[in-house]
Amino acid sequence: MPANLLLDAALTAAARGWYVFPLIPRGKIPAVKEWEQRATLDPDRIRRCWTSGPYNIGIACGPSRLLVVDQDTPKGPDDLPQAAWDLPGVVDGHDVFALVCERHGQPLPDATHTVRSPSGSTHLYLAQPDGIELRNTSGERGRGLGWKVDTRGGGGLVVAAGSIVAKGTYTTVLDAPVAPLPAWLAERLAPAPQAPQQPVTALLRATDRRTAYLRAAVDGQIAAVTGAPDHHNDALYASAVALGQLVAGGELTESQVTGWLMDAAAQVNHAPARAARTIASGLKAGARRPRSVAA
Repeated sequence: MPANLLLDAALTAAARGWYVFPLIPRGKIPAVKEWEQRATLDPDRIRRCWTSGPYNIGIACGPSRLLVVDQDTPKGPDDLPQAAWDLPGVVDGHDVFALVCERHGQPLPDATHTVRSPSGSTHLYLAQPDGIELRNTSGERGRGLGWKVDTRGGGGLVVAAGSIVAKGTYTTVLDAPVAPLPAWLAERLAPAPQAPQQPVTALLRATDRRTAYLRAAVDGQIAAVTGAPDHHNDALYASAVALGQLVAGGELTESQVTGWLMDAAAQVNHAPARAARTIASGLKAGARRPRSVAA
């Protein structure tokens, strides 16, 4: 029987404590839905999966407690750095990340487990400290590190060594233990703290039972948005649907609900334009099922 190198690679990754799941054969896209929840360390599940097909191997960084720094290479002659990184000697993500470390007066954290992709990008595996979960960054957006440098943490995945794509195979270039994420880098990647939250209130005077019910309903939906640990857009949509039913039933006005939910979205630093689109979509969906409150 021919050796199943992909199965061996998946088992090796899991033995290191990295939660694995299948990617499509010769690709980088998850082969299963809810891949982060379904990623596993169980050797029996891994054997069943990778004996059923030549799946590539994904590592779910969140449950694996990994923060992977992806130092990428340009995709072509038109893939040029932004002005901040258009400097002598800076030609790819490797150079940018080295410059970020230099500017912080810190050594490059490259004495750690390292994987290289067939396209030449390098993945530095670092261990997230207990008590925090850094999520993904992309280039310079948000808290990103810079041109051609992405990070993968909670909610992110990396393609494991042994996986095969059209250009070749992902390979381990430094088979070392995973080093701890440096404190300076954890601080650099941490989301900016939110401004102190001011309670968003519906300003409905509870003069009777019906109004008290409406205020509780509105306040509950506002709390669902401001209290969501992540996936704020999903929470915002669900609340807009729920309150949209009351708008359609004549209990609240669309302008009231939009104002309250926009304020709630602002509390979690949700982009205003996206929030407005989400609220409008949720109100439209809620209007299909009008709901009124008994007097």
